[in-house]
Amino acid sequence: MAGERWVQSLDGYWDFRHDADGLARQAMVPMPWQALFADLRQTSGRAVYSRSFPRPQAADGHQLFVCFGAVSYLAEVRVNGQLLGSHEGGYLPFEFPIPADLLRDANTVEVTCLLPEGNPDTAGISFAEIPHGKQSWYGPIGGIWQSVRLEARAAIALSRCAITADPKTGVVTVDLSGDTAAEVTITGPDGTEVARATGIVLTVAQPMLWSPDAPNLYRLTVNLGNGADVTHHSFGFRSIETRDGQILLNGQPFYMRAALDQDYYPEGICTPPSLAYLEDQLRKAKALGLNMLRCHIKVPDPRYYEVADRLGMLIWTEIPNVGTFTDASARRMVETMEGILARDGNHPCIVIWTLINEDWGTRLCEDASHRTWLKQTFNWLKAKDPTRLVVDNSPCHGNFHVKSDLNDFHYYRSVPERRAEWDALTAEFAGGADWTYTPFGDGERQGDEPLIVSEFGVWGLPDPAKVKINGDEPWWMETGQGWGDGAAYPHGIEARFAALRLGTVFKDFTSFIEQVQWYQFANLKYQIETMRARPQIQGYVITEFTDVHWESNGLLDMNRNPRVFHDRFASINADVVIVPQVTRYAGVAGDGFSFGVKVATGGVALPAADLTWQTETGQGGTVAMPATAPLSTADLGMANFTLPEVDANRMLNISLTLRAGGGRVLATNEISIALYARRQTGTLPTLGCTDPDLAAHATALGYAVVPPDQAQVTLAHALDKADILRMQRGARYVVLADGSTKTQGNLRLDLGRREQPFIQIIGEVPGLPPNKEGQLPNIPLTERHGTMWRGDWIAGFSWIRRDGCFADLPGGPLIDLSFDNVVPHHVMGGFRTWEYGGPVHSGLVVGWVHKPAVLIAERRVGRGGLAATTFRLCTESAGADPVASYLFDAMIRLALDMVCEAPMSPARPA
Repeated sequence: MAGERWVQSLDGYWDFRHDADGLARQAMVPMPWQALFADLRQTSGRAVYSRSFPRPQAADGHQLFVCFGAVSYLAEVRVNGQLLGSHEGGYLPFEFPIPADLLRDANTVEVTCLLPEGNPDTAGISFAEIPHGKQSWYGPIGGIWQSVRLEARAAIALSRCAITADPKTGVVTVDLSGDTAAEVTITGPDGTEVARATGIVLTVAQPMLWSPDAPNLYRLTVNLGNGADVTHHSFGFRSIETRDGQILLNGQPFYMRAALDQDYYPEGICTPPSLAYLEDQLRKAKALGLNMLRCHIKVPDPRYYEVADRLGMLIWTEIPNVGTFTDASARRMVETMEGILARDGNHPCIVIWTLINEDWGTRLCEDASHRTWLKQTFNWLKAKDPTRLVVDNSPCHGNFHVKSDLNDFHYYRSVPERRAEWDALTAEFAGGADWTYTPFGDGERQGDEPLIVSEFGVWGLPDPAKVKINGDEPWWMETGQGWGDGAAYPHGIEARFAALRLGTVFKDFTSFIEQVQWYQFANLKYQIETMRARPQIQGYVITEFTDVHWESNGLLDMNRNPRVFHDRFASINADVVIVPQVTRYAGVAGDGFSFGVKVATGGVALPAADLTWQTETGQGGTVAMPATAPLSTADLGMANFTLPEVDANRMLNISLTLRAGGGRVLATNEISIALYARRQTGTLPTLGCTDPDLAAHATALGYAVVPPDQAQVTLAHALDKADILRMQRGARYVVLADGSTKTQGNLRLDLGRREQPFIQIIGEVPGLPPNKEGQLPNIPLTERHGTMWRGDWIAGFSWIRRDGCFADLPGGPLIDLSFDNVVPHHVMGGFRTWEYGGPVHSGLVVGWVHKPAVLIAERRVGRGGLAATTFRLCTESAGADPVASYLFDAMIRLALDMVCEAPMSPARPA
C-alpha cells in the first residue's frame, strides 16, 4: 500500500456488558451506553465492549493502528487479550499500534471503559475532578461515543500537522511530525493548485479569506517518503482580534450574533446522527441570522467543526468544566485544552476559547490561588494560540473576570415581568460596570475589552408531539425534576394543562404551545433591541440554539424543529436592526403617542437612508438617516402621532422599514401596542372605601365613593373583621392585593416571611351563622421575588382568560409588554385545579406547566364574596395607564357579576 492510508471502520454493533448487572447485550458504536439502554440511563461505572475483525491484508508491511475518536472516560484497549494501552479523557482521540505478531486471521478488540462515580475509583479518580461539562445537568455519558477505525500506515507516517495561515501575507507555516522534508501542496477553494514546496513554509498569493459569508477553505496535502504516506488537511485564512472595544474579523468590524449550543442530540445524547444532520442544523442556524455558536463546555464530534468550516459559522469553544478544583483537575483541564488544540487547531471557524464557565469548579470569590491559576492559564493559552481570543471565566452575578480578551457576562430576566431590571442591567453593563471584574485588586483589566452579553434568553416550550421518537415520548421527558423547584419536569404536561382547565384560556394545547413560543420571541426581540440600542455592547449569545432535554429555551426544539417564529427571527437577529424605543406599549384612542427610533449598524457601514413608519390605520411618517459607520447606532429621534379613534379595544401594529437609495430594503421591524377605546364613565357603580388614597384613586377614575353600607362594591387593599362580617352578610368586595400596604389586617404582606395568608381562618363571627365550611377560605399571598414565580431563566407564563369582564382586553391570552406597569409582584394560592376553569380568571404556570398561581380570582364568603387581584393597578396616577384603568373597571364588574345570595338582614337573629 502506498499513498492514501487504508482505513476500515469498526463502527456497528459490539458485544457489551456493564458491571451494574452483568448482562450480555449488543451496543451500537458510536453511542454512549446511556443513549442505548433505558435501564442504564443514569448509570456510571465500568463496561466492557468487544468485537471481532479479520486480519487486514493492508497490515502486511505496514503498521496497523486501532483509533478511537473519543471514549468516556478511562479506556483500556486489548487485542486478542493483550493490553495495548490505556487512555484518560472523555472527549479527545487516541490510538494504539497493534503489534504485527499479535494479529491472527480472526481478532478480537476489547475496550474496558470507566466513567467515575462520585467517590474515587481504584485509580483514585472521582467524577468531580474530571472534565465533564453538562453531565452534571443532563446525565452521565459513558462508553465509546465517537467512531472507531483500523488504520494501516507506512513506516514513515505523519502524526501531526499544525497549520498557521497569515491572511495579511499569505504565508502558510506547517508544523509537521515525522520527516520534515515533506512535499507540501496547497489547493485553493476552486480546487486549483496555488502553492507547492518541499518544506514547511509556503506562500499563497492574494489569499481568499474565510468568513461566515465566504467560507473559503484551502486544502493542504502532505506527501512523506515519496508517496509512502499522503494526508490531507483543511485550513483557512482568517484573523480575529479586538481593538478599542470592538471585535475585528479579518480586520473588519464584526458584531457577534451567537447562540449557546450544548451539542446534544435527541437519540445519541452527544453522538450526532449523521453528517447530514449537522449540515441541516447549521443551515437552520444561519437562517435564524446567527453568525456564531458557543459550543458550551463540551468538545464536540470533529464533524461539527468540519461542517462549520465548510458552511460558514464561527465557533466559540469551551473546556468542559470540573466539579472541584484540585491540582489533578487543573492538570486535566489544561491537558484537555492541549488535546483540543492538537485536534482542532486548524479549523478557521474556531475563534474564541473559554477556560471556565460561571466559576464552575473554581471558587474565584473565596480562593486567591484560583484567580492566580486562571490568570496564568489565560497567559499560557494566549501564548500557545495567539490566533484566537481567550476568555478566562465567562461570568454571571457572583463571579467575574480576572484577565480576558472579552468582557462578557450572563444575565437572565423575563419581560414584561422584569423589564425594568433588564433595562437597568443592560445600561449598567454598557456603561462599563465594575462588577464584571475581580474586586480583589488582582485583575488585569485593559478597559477596552469588547462587551458581550454572553448568555441571555427565556424559555418557550416545544410541541411534545414533535419531539416524539418513533411515536413514543422521549426518555428525557422523565428528567428535570431536580431543576427549577420541579418546574423543569416535562412528563405529564398535557395532563397538567387539562387539570388546570387551561383549555378555557387557550383554544387547545397546541395553541398554548404556540403562544408560549411567541412569548419567547417577544422576550428575545425586546432584549436584543435593548442591547442594540447601546453601541458599547458588541454582541450577544442567546441561550440557546436548541432545547436540551428538559431545558426548553431553544430557537429549535430537541429534534431541530423550528419554533413558530423561525421565519421572522432573522429580521431582529441581523447586522442592521431597526430599534424602536417605546416607553409604554399601550395608549388610548385619540391621545398622542410617541416612540423613538434608532438604527444599529452591526458590522457594516450604512449609506444615507430613509426610515418609514406606518400604522395599520394610516398614520405614518419618514425620517432621514445619515450615512452611519459600522458598530454604531444612529438616533433618528421621535415619531409622534395621534392614536386613531376606535369603538373597541384592539392591538395596533406599526411597521418600520429602512430603505437606501433606489428603494433597497436594509431592515424591517414592527411594534405592537394595545389600543384602548375611551372609557365611558356615565354608568359606573358606586364604591365604598375607607382607605383615603384608594378612594381618591377611584374618584379620579370617575367613580362615586359613598359610605360602604350604601355602596354596590367595596374597595380595599386589606380586610379586617368588619369587612369579613359585611361579606358574610352579602357585601361584594374588590381586593387589590398588590402588596402596597403593610396594614396588620387579614390582607397584608408580611415582608419578614415568604408567605402570609391574606384571608385568614378567623373562626365564627358572633351573631352570624358560619359559612358552609365553618370558616373563611384561606388564600395565601406570596411575594414573587426569590421564588420560581419571579420570572427569569425558567419562564412563568402569565395569562388572563379573555371572556366575561375581560372579553375585550386586547391581545392575549398571555400578558405582553403593554402590562409592564401593572405586572404583579405577588401571587395568590389556595385554589384547586378545577377552579382555574371558573373563579380563577388570571394566573400563571412555570416551565412545563408547574406551580400554578393566581393573579385574579373571585371567591364566595358567606352570602357575599370578593374579587381579588395582585395586578398593581394604583402604582401610577389614575388614568395614566389604560391597562390599569381597564383592569380596575373589570375588577369592579367582576364583583358585581358574582353569583351571591341575597343580602342578609342585619336584624336577623343568630
